[in-house]
Amino acid sequence: MASTPISKSRLIVAAILAILVYGMIAAMLGTILPELSRKFSLSVDQNATIAFAQALGLILASVSVGPLVDNKGKKTGLLLGLSLIAASLFALPSATGFNMIVGCLFFLGLGGGIIVTAGNALVSDISEDKRASVLNLLNLFFGLGGLMTPFIAANLLGGDAFKLCYLTAGLTAATLIVHSTTRMPPPSGERGFKMEEAGPVLSDARLWLLALFLFLYVACEVGVWNWFVKYQIAQGMNEQTALNILSLGFALGLLLGRVAVSPILIKIPAQVVTMAASVLMLFTTYGMLQTSDPTLAAVVVFLGGIAMAPVFPTTLAMVGNTFPRMTATAMGIVITSGWIGLAVSSRIIGAIAGNDDTQLKTALLVLPGFSLLMILTNLVMLPMLRRRA
Repeated sequence: MASTPISKSRLIVAAILAILVYGMIAAMLGTILPELSRKFSLSVDQNATIAFAQALGLILASVSVGPLVDNKGKKTGLLLGLSLIAASLFALPSATGFNMIVGCLFFLGLGGGIIVTAGNALVSDISEDKRASVLNLLNLFFGLGGLMTPFIAANLLGGDAFKLCYLTAGLTAATLIVHSTTRMPPPSGERGFKMEEAGPVLSDARLWLLALFLFLYVACEVGVWNWFVKYQIAQGMNEQTALNILSLGFALGLLLGRVAVSPILIKIPAQVVTMAASVLMLFTTYGMLQTSDPTLAAVVVFLGGIAMAPVFPTTLAMVGNTFPRMTATAMGIVITSGWIGLAVSSRIIGAIAGNDDTQLKTALLVLPGFSLLMILTNLVMLPMLRRRA
C-alpha cells in the first residue's frame, strides 16, 4: 500500500507555527523580567544569570540536536522541543524563587534551541533553490511572535507575566498537536549524518567564520529582546510604553524587514545583504542607547529591527548553500555558536552593570561593539563563500 504523500502546504504551516512559537519565547524573558525582578527582588546580576541559564539550554540543545535531526528526522526534534517549551511555561508561574526560575528558563532554552535548528532545517527543505528567500519569508513569523508577546502583555494582560506564560504554553501545545499529525520527510541519505563526512565539514574554515558571525549577531539581537525594556525603565520610561516599543518597534521592524528582504535576496547575494545589515546594526544599536524619548526610541528601535531582520535566516541559508551534506549538523554548530554569544554577552552585561540598573547604558555598549566585529568578520568571509563546498 502506497504511503501518504507529503503535503508541502502542511509542511509550511508546521514550519510557520514552530517559528511563531520561537518568536514568542524569544521575547518572553525581556517581557516578564521586570515583573519577576519586582516579585522576587532580583538584582541585575541575577537577571543576567537567568538569561545565561536560557542561553545554556539553547547551547546544549543546538550542539546535540543536529545529529538527532539528521538521523531521526525533523519531526522527532520538533516534537521534543515543543514539549519542553510547553512544560517550562506551564511550570514557570509556580516558581517559588530564583533557583526555580533559573531551572524553568534553562528548559525553555533547551526546547527553543531544538525547534530553531529543526524548524529552520525543515524550512530549508521546502525550497532548496531559493533557500535564502524562503528562510527570510517564513522567518517573518518569528518577528510576528516577538511582536505578540510584549504587545499582549502590555495591552491585553495588564503586564501579568504568569497569564502570558499560560497563554503561550497553550499555543505551544496546539502547535505540538499540529506537528504530531503532519507527515514530514524522513532523514535522507544525501543529508543524513555520517561520521566519516564530519571531518571535512568541521575542518572547513567557512563553517567557523559563519559560526563567529552568528555568535556576534545573536548577542546583539537577543540582547535587545532581553534588556531593552529593563534599560528604558531604568531611564524613567513607563513599562507599558517600553513593552509597546519593543513590540511595535523592534519586533515589527524584524517582521517587515524580512518581508522586504525576501525578494531582494533572489537577485542580491546573501553576503552583500548581511554586510549591509551589519553596518546598519552598528548605528542603530548605538542609537538605541542615546535616547529615552519614547517617539525617538521607537524610531531607532524599529530601524534596528529592520537592520537585523535578514541576518539570522540569511546566515543559515549561507550555511545550507555551503554545506549541502550534513546540513542540520552544520546548522546546529552555527546556531550553537549564536547561543554562546548570548551567554557571553549576558554575563558581560551583568558583570558591568552589577546591581545598578543605571549602569545598563554602559553595559549595553556590548551591542554596537559586537556589530562592528560582525562587519570585520563579514569582510573575511566574502571571498571564501564564493566557492561551494
